[in-house]
Amino acid sequence: MPLPPQIIPCVDIQGGRAVRLYEGDPDRETVYFESPLLAARHWADLGAPLVHVVDLDAATGRGENRQIIAEIAGSLEVPLEVGGGVRDLKSVQTLLSLGVSRVVIGTAAVRRPELVAELLALHGPERIVVSVDARWPDVAVAGWAEASGVRVAEMTARLGEAGLETLIFTDVTRDGTLRGLDRILMGRVRQLWTNTLIVGGGVANLQDADLLGELGIEGAIVGRAIYEGTLTYPLP
Repeated sequence: MPLPPQIIPCVDIQGGRAVRLYEGDPDRETVYFESPLLAARHWADLGAPLVHVVDLDAATGRGENRQIIAEIAGSLEVPLEVGGGVRDLKSVQTLLSLGVSRVVIGTAAVRRPELVAELLALHGPERIVVSVDARWPDVAVAGWAEASGVRVAEMTARLGEAGLETLIFTDVTRDGTLRGLDRILMGRVRQLWTNTLIVGGGVANLQDADLLGELGIEGAIVGRAIYEGTLTYPLP
């Protein structure tokens, strides 16, 4: 019997508030908490084993929220994983120095493939995660606003060769929409990536969580579904 997937609550920060975006569009936001710190504490208090934070302002070049991230890292008793606008060695080191447990690389892993191997050598596979955000079959970059010209299959092969352990995969056409997962696409990604696979968005309900377990996908980062209650957290 497959193990149930790990459900990882997500706190997206934009303009200093905890929000969720529709299909990654920064102009279509829903504010769930005025304070990202309170949002992170809320999920940690409910038993989250890990909290995933995305600095949307850093991802889109509109600013950054490192002070808020530092406050969250210093306040939580559970590990914190952070992504968004992480472009180089220095930004990774800065986040780790703030108390972040794992750093997520997205666009930089596509545009500078050598960076992933450098980071894995410096910090180890337990502290470096890569997010492959896609409009299948292509990888999207720059806060999902641009096509990269790189195919998902090419990207996953490259990351496997670099020694990456944990991959986040996001179908950006479904993130924040509550439309649920694409069963066929999830099966394709599971075949491409045999190490630890985390789905980065699209989970809407318990049926989606069951699908992840059925496919042997280890976990999912979930935002809108648990904020709006279409998926009970923690899972029943």
